[in-house]
Amino acid sequence: MNKPNILVKTPLGLENIAAARILELNSNVKVYPRPKGFLGLVLVEADNHFEFAGKIKENVLEAEKVIPAYEVVEAKLNKIVEAVRKVALGNISSEETFAVRTTRRGKHDFTSLDINVKAGAVVKEVTNASVNLSFPDKIVAVEIIGNIALISILKGVEEYKKLRPGKEPIVKYLRKIALIQMPYLGPLDASYNMGIRIGREAQTFEVKELVIAPIGSIPANQLLMFLKGVYEGIESRYNIQKKTYARKVNRIPVYVQDLYQVVRDRFKEPIIVFEPEGEPVIKMKDKIKEIFNNPKVKRINNYGA
Repeated sequence: MNKPNILVKTPLGLENIAAARILELNSNVKVYPRPKGFLGLVLVEADNHFEFAGKIKENVLEAEKVIPAYEVVEAKLNKIVEAVRKVALGNISSEETFAVRTTRRGKHDFTSLDINVKAGAVVKEVTNASVNLSFPDKIVAVEIIGNIALISILKGVEEYKKLRPGKEPIVKYLRKIALIQMPYLGPLDASYNMGIRIGREAQTFEVKELVIAPIGSIPANQLLMFLKGVYEGIESRYNIQKKTYARKVNRIPVYVQDLYQVVRDRFKEPIIVFEPEGEPVIKMKDKIKEIFNNPKVKRINNYGA
């Protein structure tokens, strides 16, 4: 890997597809999906990279976020801070507010907070701009991937347009959801790997709880491996969220209960079953919205048949 100058963030598992689509736009660029093993990322090395980043945003549906780098430096605290000093000049005015957001991937002798504090101090020093951690005009984005750091300046609206004042945070609704999941049983390695995937996804959305619901008697060793995977998936995602999110992260609880007993136990609560022969979700959207907006409903059970 030489010196990538664009960071593309994708849904997990779509890194290679995004990389292929980027190459379709320009076969002369270099793409690095899952750099150093980090999922959900594609690094791109391109000429005229600010212009090309715009093309990626417009044409690659798998690209959830596209960040063109103003500077790319070695992932050392002093070099990152000096790079931030350099890019702040001319890109942040004294009339604007700013915030530093650092995402650190890999092992380093500094923390994300170290960067936020020191980089924030130099931005304030060279621009005389004010800090606004909630709704800044500009964001100094520091994206660290192993031994390299990409520094960019983003418009604050790109961060909070999805959660502007007066708009309800989606996490409020996600924390009403109880996921009811039958365990995947079979070969021990397959049960374990499926458990990891399910635990990771459940933690990603920070649902209220995950209920593992077998039917009848099942092989204990297969259930054990599945549950080990679930907990490993939850823990791995939770650790990433703690480092990345500015808010408190909820580690989801896991329960085990026979599926029929879950239904009996919760018969007075809403239970949404997803199965091929049911009504399309789009036809039920108003009913689902009504359930989620009902303040008396504290838990909504979701089961995929």
